[in-house]
Amino acid sequence: MMAKNILIVDDEPTLVKGLRFNLEQQEGYVIDVAYDGEEALDIFDPEKHDLILLDLMLPKIDGMEVCQKIRSVSEVPIIMLTAKGEDMDKIMGLEFGADDYMTKPFNMLELKARIKTILRRAGAQKAVTDTQTIQVKDMKVNLINRSVEIKGEDINLTAKEFDLLNLFITNRGKVFDRNTLLELVWKHQGDLRTVDVHIRRLREKIEQNPAKPEYILTKWGVGYYFTNK
Repeated sequence: MMAKNILIVDDEPTLVKGLRFNLEQQEGYVIDVAYDGEEALDIFDPEKHDLILLDLMLPKIDGMEVCQKIRSVSEVPIIMLTAKGEDMDKIMGLEFGADDYMTKPFNMLELKARIKTILRRAGAQKAVTDTQTIQVKDMKVNLINRSVEIKGEDINLTAKEFDLLNLFITNRGKVFDRNTLLELVWKHQGDLRTVDVHIRRLREKIEQNPAKPEYILTKWGVGYYFTNK
């Protein structure tokens, strides 16, 4: 089995050195490094990199913009690293397509555990062989290659957005509260606002009018569900 390739994007040489040692020497990952946002976009390869550790505060191009640009062309998992502890920074990272976040200084063992969890989940998703294409109204969802079309137009979803849609569309009519969604999709990594951010982002992509959704509906006081009509 080929070693997973992780792209580290951070302008702190000492931190990069520590991350590289822990992930390359101790865990066996292949590591690439970029020290600013411009370099990150230059060397990122969607066919090569399996995960990105992305600092928020970067020279030249900040982490938010880097995340947004990468997310527009790839579903590669992104863990945002930030020295800021404000909730808004975490929420903005998720808004721009990050899958997870960690606030500096972080525990290296926790970071390793999160990386393994995300890579394992991504690998399992790619190995799916017993699913099929599901069509609801104008939406066609291929659960094998993780693609979505609405009225024949491709819809670009992040990994987490597709995970949510997959859960909903394969359990049509079932109401999921936010705690359950956090457990099933994020394995309790994050908080309840993580769920709300991704629901809102998913609706903006698949609903003709996100304010009056046709697919992902709200059961007030309970949670969310996918239409059973």
